[in-house]
Amino acid sequence: MTDSPARPAPLADPHLVYDPAPGGGPKDVVILGSTGSIGTQAIDLVLRNPDRFRVTALSANGGRPALLAEQAHRLRVRTVAVAREDVVPALREALAAEYGGAEPLPEILAGPEAATQVAASDCHTVLNGITGSIGLAPTLAALEAGRTLALANKESLIVGGPLVTALAKPGQIIPVDSEHAALFQALAAGTRADVRKLVVTASGGPFRGRTREELAHVTVADALAHPTWAMGPVITVNSATLVNKGLEVIEAHLLYDIPFDRIEVVVHPQSYVHSMVEFTDGSTIAQATPPDMRGPIAIGLGWPERVPDAAPAFDWSKASTWEFFPLDNEAFPSVDLARHVGRLAGTAPAVFNAANEECVAAFLSGALPFNGIMDTVTRVVEEHGTPVTGTSLTVSDVLEAETWARARARELTATTATAEARA
Repeated sequence: MTDSPARPAPLADPHLVYDPAPGGGPKDVVILGSTGSIGTQAIDLVLRNPDRFRVTALSANGGRPALLAEQAHRLRVRTVAVAREDVVPALREALAAEYGGAEPLPEILAGPEAATQVAASDCHTVLNGITGSIGLAPTLAALEAGRTLALANKESLIVGGPLVTALAKPGQIIPVDSEHAALFQALAAGTRADVRKLVVTASGGPFRGRTREELAHVTVADALAHPTWAMGPVITVNSATLVNKGLEVIEAHLLYDIPFDRIEVVVHPQSYVHSMVEFTDGSTIAQATPPDMRGPIAIGLGWPERVPDAAPAFDWSKASTWEFFPLDNEAFPSVDLARHVGRLAGTAPAVFNAANEECVAAFLSGALPFNGIMDTVTRVVEEHGTPVTGTSLTVSDVLEAETWARARARELTATTATAEARA
Protein backbone atom coordinates (compact mmCIF):
# COMPACT_ATOMS: atom_id res chain seq x y z
CA MET A 1 0.00 0.00 0.00
CA THR A 2 1.67 3.22 -1.15
CA ASP A 3 0.56 6.82 -1.43
CA SER A 4 0.30 8.56 -4.76
CA PRO A 5 2.32 11.80 -4.86
CA ALA A 6 -0.82 13.64 -5.98
CA ARG A 7 -2.90 12.37 -3.08
CA PRO A 8 -3.86 15.25 -0.73
CA ALA A 9 -2.97 15.15 2.95
CA PRO A 10 -5.76 14.25 5.40
CA LEU A 11 -7.67 17.07 7.09
CA ALA A 12 -6.23 16.02 10.44
CA ASP A 13 -2.57 14.98 10.30
CA PRO A 14 -0.38 14.89 13.43
CA HIS A 15 2.73 15.21 11.25
CA LEU A 16 1.61 18.59 9.92
CA VAL A 17 1.35 21.77 11.98
CA TYR A 18 -0.86 24.54 10.66
CA ASP A 19 0.08 27.74 12.49
CA PRO A 20 -1.88 30.81 11.39
CA ALA A 21 -0.14 33.14 13.86
CA PRO A 22 3.34 31.95 14.86
CA GLY A 23 5.07 33.79 17.64
CA GLY A 24 5.56 33.83 21.37
CA GLY A 25 3.06 34.34 24.15
CA PRO A 26 -0.33 32.74 24.80
CA LYS A 27 -2.50 31.52 21.93
CA ASP A 28 -5.59 33.63 21.38
CA VAL A 29 -8.59 31.30 21.49
CA VAL A 30 -12.30 31.67 20.68
CA ILE A 31 -14.61 29.18 22.44
CA LEU A 32 -17.94 28.36 20.78
CA GLY A 33 -20.48 26.68 23.06
CA SER A 34 -18.78 28.00 26.18
CA THR A 35 -21.54 27.10 28.66
CA GLY A 36 -21.78 23.49 27.49
CA SER A 37 -19.75 20.51 28.65
CA ILE A 38 -16.84 21.01 26.23
CA GLY A 39 -16.80 24.75 26.74
CA THR A 40 -16.75 24.69 30.52
CA GLN A 41 -13.95 22.11 30.58
CA ALA A 42 -11.98 24.13 28.03
CA ILE A 43 -12.30 27.21 30.23
CA ASP A 44 -11.06 25.23 33.22
CA LEU A 45 -8.01 24.21 31.17
CA VAL A 46 -7.37 27.80 30.02
CA LEU A 47 -7.63 29.22 33.52
CA ARG A 48 -5.07 26.69 34.73
CA ASN A 49 -2.71 27.60 31.88
CA PRO A 50 -2.77 31.40 31.45
CA ASP A 51 0.74 31.35 30.03
CA ARG A 52 -0.43 29.14 27.14
CA PHE A 53 -3.93 30.34 26.26
CA ARG A 54 -5.91 33.61 26.24
CA VAL A 55 -9.62 33.60 25.37
CA THR A 56 -10.73 36.56 23.26
CA ALA A 57 -14.39 35.67 22.61
CA LEU A 58 -17.12 33.34 23.84
CA SER A 59 -20.33 32.17 22.23
CA ALA A 60 -23.30 30.29 23.66
CA ASN A 61 -26.94 29.64 22.90
CA GLY A 62 -27.90 32.04 25.71
CA GLY A 63 -29.84 29.77 28.04
CA ARG A 64 -27.40 30.37 30.93
CA PRO A 65 -26.65 34.11 30.88
CA ALA A 66 -25.29 34.23 34.45
CA LEU A 67 -22.72 31.54 33.71
CA LEU A 68 -21.77 33.19 30.42
CA ALA A 69 -21.27 36.52 32.18
CA GLU A 70 -19.13 34.87 34.86
CA GLN A 71 -16.98 33.20 32.18
CA ALA A 72 -16.58 36.48 30.29
CA HIS A 73 -15.45 38.30 33.41
CA ARG A 74 -13.01 35.64 34.57
CA LEU A 75 -11.44 35.42 31.11
CA ARG A 76 -11.58 39.18 30.35
CA VAL A 77 -12.89 38.51 26.84
CA ARG A 78 -13.45 41.19 24.21
CA THR A 79 -16.67 39.75 22.79
CA VAL A 80 -19.62 37.66 24.00
CA ALA A 81 -22.02 36.14 21.44
CA VAL A 82 -25.45 34.59 21.99
CA ALA A 83 -27.71 32.89 19.47
CA ARG A 84 -30.90 34.02 21.23
CA GLU A 85 -31.56 37.74 20.89
CA ASP A 86 -34.25 37.60 23.59
CA VAL A 87 -31.66 36.90 26.31
CA VAL A 88 -29.59 40.05 25.64
CA PRO A 89 -31.25 42.09 28.44
CA ALA A 90 -30.62 39.30 30.95
CA LEU A 91 -27.04 38.95 29.70
CA ARG A 92 -26.39 42.69 30.03
CA GLU A 93 -27.74 42.59 33.58
CA ALA A 94 -25.58 39.58 34.46
CA LEU A 95 -22.49 41.21 32.94
CA ALA A 96 -23.11 44.43 34.85
CA ALA A 97 -23.36 42.45 38.08
CA GLU A 98 -20.13 40.58 37.36
CA TYR A 99 -18.11 43.63 36.26
CA GLY A 100 -19.50 45.90 38.98
CA GLY A 101 -19.41 49.10 36.96
CA ALA A 102 -15.67 49.58 37.37
CA GLU A 103 -14.71 47.92 34.08
CA PRO A 104 -16.02 48.27 30.53
CA LEU A 105 -18.35 45.47 29.48
CA PRO A 106 -17.42 43.25 26.53
CA GLU A 107 -19.03 43.68 23.13
CA ILE A 108 -22.26 41.67 22.77
CA LEU A 109 -23.26 40.01 19.50
CA ALA A 110 -26.68 38.38 19.23
CA GLY A 111 -28.61 36.34 16.71
CA PRO A 112 -28.26 33.16 14.65
CA GLU A 113 -25.07 34.45 12.98
CA ALA A 114 -23.33 35.56 16.19
CA ALA A 115 -21.24 32.40 16.63
CA THR A 116 -20.23 32.56 12.98
CA GLN A 117 -19.06 36.14 13.44
CA VAL A 118 -16.79 35.34 16.39
CA ALA A 119 -15.52 32.19 14.64
CA ALA A 120 -14.04 34.46 11.98
CA SER A 121 -12.65 37.00 14.46
CA ASP A 122 -8.95 37.65 15.03
CA CYS A 123 -7.49 34.71 16.96
CA HIS A 124 -5.19 31.70 16.60
CA THR A 125 -7.57 28.82 17.39
CA VAL A 126 -11.34 28.38 17.35
CA LEU A 127 -12.72 25.63 19.59
CA ASN A 128 -16.09 24.61 18.17
CA GLY A 129 -17.93 22.98 21.06
CA ILE A 130 -21.43 23.64 19.73
CA THR A 131 -23.77 20.65 19.69
CA GLY A 132 -25.62 19.85 16.48
CA SER A 133 -25.48 20.78 12.82
CA ILE A 134 -25.87 24.48 13.66
CA GLY A 135 -22.11 24.30 14.16
CA LEU A 136 -21.52 24.04 10.38
CA ALA A 137 -21.54 27.76 9.59
CA PRO A 138 -19.04 28.61 12.38
CA THR A 139 -16.81 25.73 11.25
CA LEU A 140 -16.74 27.04 7.68
CA ALA A 141 -16.18 30.61 8.90
CA ALA A 142 -13.19 29.62 11.05
CA LEU A 143 -11.61 27.66 8.21
CA GLU A 144 -12.19 30.39 5.64
CA ALA A 145 -10.67 32.96 8.03
CA GLY A 146 -7.54 30.79 8.30
CA ARG A 147 -7.89 29.83 11.96
CA THR A 148 -6.78 26.54 13.46
CA LEU A 149 -10.00 24.66 14.18
CA ALA A 150 -10.20 22.53 17.33
CA LEU A 151 -13.27 20.54 16.31
CA ALA A 152 -15.58 19.02 18.90
CA ASN A 153 -18.69 19.65 16.78
CA LYS A 154 -18.67 16.42 14.78
CA GLU A 155 -22.00 17.23 13.14
CA SER A 156 -20.56 20.10 11.11
CA LEU A 157 -18.07 17.73 9.50
CA ILE A 158 -20.74 15.05 9.01
CA VAL A 159 -23.33 17.27 7.32
CA GLY A 160 -20.90 19.49 5.45
CA GLY A 161 -18.15 17.01 4.61
CA PRO A 162 -17.32 18.15 1.05
CA LEU A 163 -17.73 21.81 2.02
CA VAL A 164 -15.32 21.41 4.94
CA THR A 165 -12.78 19.40 2.96
CA ALA A 166 -12.79 22.03 0.21
CA LEU A 167 -11.85 24.78 2.69
CA ALA A 168 -9.55 23.07 5.19
CA LYS A 169 -5.81 23.20 4.67
CA PRO A 170 -3.68 20.20 5.71
CA GLY A 171 -3.29 20.20 9.47
CA GLN A 172 -5.81 23.02 9.99
CA ILE A 173 -8.28 20.79 11.88
CA ILE A 174 -7.37 19.26 15.24
CA PRO A 175 -10.08 16.82 16.40
CA VAL A 176 -11.38 17.14 19.96
CA ASP A 177 -13.72 14.13 20.11
CA SER A 178 -12.01 11.68 22.46
CA GLU A 179 -11.97 8.97 19.78
CA HIS A 180 -10.55 11.17 17.06
CA ALA A 181 -8.05 12.83 19.34
CA ALA A 182 -6.92 9.29 20.17
CA LEU A 183 -6.59 8.35 16.50
CA PHE A 184 -4.77 11.62 15.85
CA GLN A 185 -2.17 10.80 18.51
CA ALA A 186 -1.82 7.14 17.53
CA LEU A 187 -1.33 8.06 13.87
CA ALA A 188 1.79 9.97 14.89
CA ALA A 189 3.47 6.59 15.43
CA GLY A 190 3.77 5.83 11.71
CA THR A 191 3.44 7.15 8.20
CA ARG A 192 0.18 7.33 6.36
CA ALA A 193 1.19 4.46 4.10
CA ASP A 194 1.76 2.28 7.18
CA VAL A 195 -1.87 2.43 8.34
CA ARG A 196 -3.90 -0.73 7.87
CA LYS A 197 -6.98 0.00 9.98
CA LEU A 198 -8.55 2.51 12.35
CA VAL A 199 -10.29 0.99 15.37
CA VAL A 200 -12.86 3.23 17.04
CA THR A 201 -13.87 2.15 20.53
CA ALA A 202 -17.39 2.41 21.98
CA SER A 203 -18.40 2.08 25.60
CA GLY A 204 -21.54 0.26 24.47
CA GLY A 205 -23.64 2.76 26.39
CA PRO A 206 -26.17 1.76 29.05
CA PHE A 207 -27.67 -1.05 26.95
CA ARG A 208 -24.58 -3.07 26.08
CA GLY A 209 -25.45 -6.75 25.73
CA ARG A 210 -29.20 -6.24 25.27
CA THR A 211 -31.07 -7.60 22.28
CA ARG A 212 -33.34 -5.52 20.06
CA GLU A 213 -36.34 -7.12 21.77
CA GLU A 214 -35.00 -6.13 25.19
CA LEU A 215 -34.58 -2.54 24.02
CA ALA A 216 -38.23 -2.17 23.01
CA HIS A 217 -39.40 -0.78 26.35
CA VAL A 218 -36.39 1.06 27.79
CA THR A 219 -37.15 4.47 29.27
CA VAL A 220 -35.60 7.90 28.84
CA ALA A 221 -34.10 7.58 32.32
CA ASP A 222 -32.53 4.26 31.30
CA ALA A 223 -31.01 5.81 28.17
CA LEU A 224 -29.58 8.79 30.08
CA ALA A 225 -27.81 6.59 32.64
CA HIS A 226 -24.48 6.36 30.81
CA PRO A 227 -22.04 4.10 32.68
CA THR A 228 -18.79 6.04 32.08
CA TRP A 229 -19.34 9.52 30.60
CA ALA A 230 -21.29 12.57 31.85
CA MET A 231 -22.69 14.31 28.77
CA GLY A 232 -25.68 16.29 27.57
CA PRO A 233 -28.97 14.43 26.90
CA VAL A 234 -28.72 14.36 23.08
CA ILE A 235 -25.16 13.02 23.06
CA THR A 236 -26.04 10.53 25.80
CA VAL A 237 -28.98 9.14 23.83
CA ASN A 238 -26.74 8.98 20.74
CA SER A 239 -24.36 6.89 22.83
CA ALA A 240 -27.22 4.60 23.85
CA THR A 241 -28.26 4.02 20.20
CA LEU A 242 -24.59 4.04 19.09
CA VAL A 243 -25.46 6.72 16.54
CA ASN A 244 -22.49 8.58 17.96
CA LYS A 245 -20.23 5.75 16.76
CA GLY A 246 -21.80 5.88 13.33
CA LEU A 247 -21.12 9.61 13.16
CA GLU A 248 -17.57 9.00 14.36
CA VAL A 249 -16.96 6.44 11.61
CA ILE A 250 -17.99 9.02 9.00
CA GLU A 251 -15.87 11.63 10.78
CA ALA A 252 -12.82 9.34 10.84
CA HIS A 253 -13.20 8.69 7.12
CA LEU A 254 -13.31 12.42 6.39
CA LEU A 255 -10.55 13.44 8.81
CA TYR A 256 -8.03 10.73 7.95
CA ASP A 257 -9.00 9.71 4.40
CA ILE A 258 -9.29 6.03 5.32
CA PRO A 259 -11.89 3.91 3.44
CA PHE A 260 -14.96 2.80 5.38
CA ASP A 261 -14.04 -0.88 5.10
CA ARG A 262 -10.84 -0.12 7.06
CA ILE A 263 -12.60 1.60 9.97
CA GLU A 264 -13.78 -0.82 12.65
CA VAL A 265 -15.87 -0.30 15.80
CA VAL A 266 -15.28 -2.40 18.92
CA VAL A 267 -17.04 -2.21 22.28
CA HIS A 268 -14.82 -1.35 25.24
CA PRO A 269 -16.98 -0.87 28.36
CA GLN A 270 -14.31 0.71 30.55
CA SER A 271 -13.79 3.64 28.12
CA TYR A 272 -10.06 3.67 28.90
CA VAL A 273 -8.79 3.04 25.37
CA HIS A 274 -10.29 5.80 23.26
CA SER A 275 -9.27 4.39 19.88
CA MET A 276 -6.48 2.47 18.15
CA VAL A 277 -4.53 2.37 14.90
CA GLU A 278 -3.42 -0.92 13.42
CA PHE A 279 -0.33 -0.67 11.21
CA THR A 280 0.76 -2.89 8.34
CA ASP A 281 3.47 -4.61 10.39
CA GLY A 282 0.83 -5.97 12.80
CA SER A 283 1.44 -3.40 15.53
CA THR A 284 -1.54 -1.69 17.12
CA ILE A 285 -1.05 1.65 18.88
CA ALA A 286 -3.73 2.48 21.45
CA GLN A 287 -4.30 5.82 23.18
CA ALA A 288 -5.55 5.40 26.75
CA THR A 289 -6.52 7.74 29.58
CA PRO A 290 -9.23 7.71 32.24
CA PRO A 291 -12.51 9.10 30.80
CA ASP A 292 -11.98 12.88 30.89
CA MET A 293 -12.50 15.32 28.01
CA ARG A 294 -9.88 17.79 29.21
CA GLY A 295 -7.18 15.63 27.61
CA PRO A 296 -8.64 15.80 24.08
CA ILE A 297 -9.42 19.50 24.57
CA ALA A 298 -5.78 20.11 25.49
CA ILE A 299 -4.68 18.32 22.31
CA GLY A 300 -7.04 20.50 20.28
CA LEU A 301 -5.85 23.75 21.80
CA GLY A 302 -2.19 23.00 22.37
CA TRP A 303 -0.97 20.78 19.51
CA PRO A 304 1.88 20.21 18.66
CA GLU A 305 2.68 20.85 22.32
CA ARG A 306 1.18 18.88 25.16
CA VAL A 307 -0.32 20.63 28.18
CA PRO A 308 1.12 19.22 31.44
CA ASP A 309 -1.45 17.75 33.83
CA ALA A 310 -4.32 18.54 31.48
CA ALA A 311 -6.21 15.48 32.71
CA PRO A 312 -5.76 12.63 35.21
CA ALA A 313 -3.43 9.74 34.38
CA PHE A 314 -3.75 6.09 35.31
CA ASP A 315 -2.49 4.75 38.59
CA TRP A 316 -0.60 1.75 37.23
CA SER A 317 -0.02 0.40 40.74
CA LYS A 318 -3.68 -0.66 40.85
CA ALA A 319 -4.97 -3.76 39.06
CA SER A 320 -7.62 -3.25 36.38
CA THR A 321 -9.33 -5.24 33.64
CA TRP A 322 -9.89 -3.92 30.13
CA GLU A 323 -12.42 -5.74 27.92
CA PHE A 324 -13.20 -5.61 24.20
CA PHE A 325 -16.27 -7.06 22.45
CA PRO A 326 -17.56 -7.11 18.87
CA LEU A 327 -20.38 -4.73 17.99
CA ASP A 328 -23.91 -6.21 17.84
CA ASN A 329 -25.12 -4.74 14.55
CA GLU A 330 -28.57 -6.30 14.86
CA ALA A 331 -29.41 -4.62 18.15
CA PHE A 332 -27.56 -1.45 17.17
CA PRO A 333 -27.93 -0.94 13.37
CA SER A 334 -26.82 2.69 13.51
CA VAL A 335 -23.16 2.07 12.60
CA ASP A 336 -23.98 0.10 9.46
CA LEU A 337 -26.50 2.76 8.43
CA ALA A 338 -23.87 5.46 8.98
CA ARG A 339 -21.40 3.58 6.76
CA HIS A 340 -24.11 3.44 4.10
CA VAL A 341 -24.84 7.18 4.17
CA GLY A 342 -21.12 7.91 4.41
CA ARG A 343 -20.52 6.02 1.18
CA LEU A 344 -23.47 7.81 -0.46
CA ALA A 345 -21.90 11.10 0.71
CA GLY A 346 -23.29 14.44 -0.45
CA THR A 347 -26.47 15.33 1.42
CA ALA A 348 -27.07 11.79 2.75
CA PRO A 349 -25.12 12.27 6.02
CA ALA A 350 -27.00 15.53 6.64
CA VAL A 351 -30.30 13.69 6.25
CA PHE A 352 -29.12 10.95 8.63
CA ASN A 353 -27.99 13.45 11.26
CA ALA A 354 -31.03 15.73 11.03
CA ALA A 355 -33.51 12.87 11.20
CA ASN A 356 -31.67 11.47 14.20
CA GLU A 357 -31.76 14.82 16.03
CA GLU A 358 -35.53 15.01 15.54
CA CYS A 359 -36.04 11.42 16.64
CA VAL A 360 -33.90 11.85 19.74
CA ALA A 361 -35.97 14.92 20.67
CA ALA A 362 -39.14 12.87 20.17
CA PHE A 363 -37.77 10.05 22.33
CA LEU A 364 -36.77 12.47 25.10
CA SER A 365 -40.28 13.95 25.08
CA GLY A 366 -41.89 10.51 25.27
CA ALA A 367 -43.31 10.62 21.73
CA LEU A 368 -41.15 7.82 20.28
CA PRO A 369 -39.94 4.48 21.67
CA PHE A 370 -36.22 3.78 21.81
CA ASN A 371 -36.16 1.37 18.85
CA GLY A 372 -38.29 3.87 16.95
CA ILE A 373 -35.32 6.23 16.75
CA MET A 374 -33.32 4.12 14.32
CA ASP A 375 -36.41 2.69 12.61
CA THR A 376 -37.50 6.22 11.74
CA VAL A 377 -34.04 7.44 10.77
CA THR A 378 -33.63 4.43 8.46
CA ARG A 379 -36.92 5.15 6.74
CA VAL A 380 -36.05 8.84 6.26
CA VAL A 381 -32.69 7.91 4.73
CA GLU A 382 -34.38 5.41 2.38
CA GLU A 383 -36.99 7.96 1.29
CA HIS A 384 -34.32 10.59 0.64
CA GLY A 385 -33.18 8.64 -2.39
CA THR A 386 -30.21 9.85 -4.42
CA PRO A 387 -28.31 12.58 -2.55
CA VAL A 388 -26.85 15.73 -4.05
CA THR A 389 -23.12 14.96 -4.38
CA GLY A 390 -19.92 16.14 -5.97
CA THR A 391 -18.62 19.65 -6.53
CA SER A 392 -22.17 20.92 -7.05
CA LEU A 393 -22.97 20.53 -3.32
CA THR A 394 -23.71 23.85 -1.60
CA VAL A 395 -24.63 24.97 1.92
CA SER A 396 -28.15 25.56 0.58
CA ASP A 397 -28.32 21.92 -0.56
CA VAL A 398 -27.31 20.75 2.91
CA LEU A 399 -29.82 23.02 4.65
CA GLU A 400 -32.61 22.01 2.26
CA ALA A 401 -31.87 18.31 2.83
CA GLU A 402 -31.84 18.86 6.59
CA THR A 403 -35.14 20.74 6.53
CA TRP A 404 -36.80 17.98 4.54
CA ALA A 405 -35.36 15.26 6.81
CA ARG A 406 -36.54 17.02 9.98
CA ALA A 407 -40.03 17.54 8.61
CA ARG A 408 -40.30 13.95 7.40
CA ALA A 409 -38.97 12.59 10.71
CA ARG A 410 -41.59 14.63 12.59
CA GLU A 411 -44.33 13.32 10.31
CA LEU A 412 -43.27 9.72 10.87
CA THR A 413 -42.89 10.27 14.60
CA ALA A 414 -46.38 11.71 14.84
CA THR A 415 -47.75 8.70 12.95
CA THR A 416 -45.95 6.34 15.34
CA ALA A 417 -47.28 8.21 18.38
CA THR A 418 -50.85 8.11 17.01
CA ALA A 419 -50.62 4.38 16.28
CA GLU A 420 -49.32 3.65 19.78
CA ALA A 421 -52.06 5.74 21.36
CA ARG A 422 -54.71 3.71 19.53
CA ALA A 423 -53.09 0.38 20.42
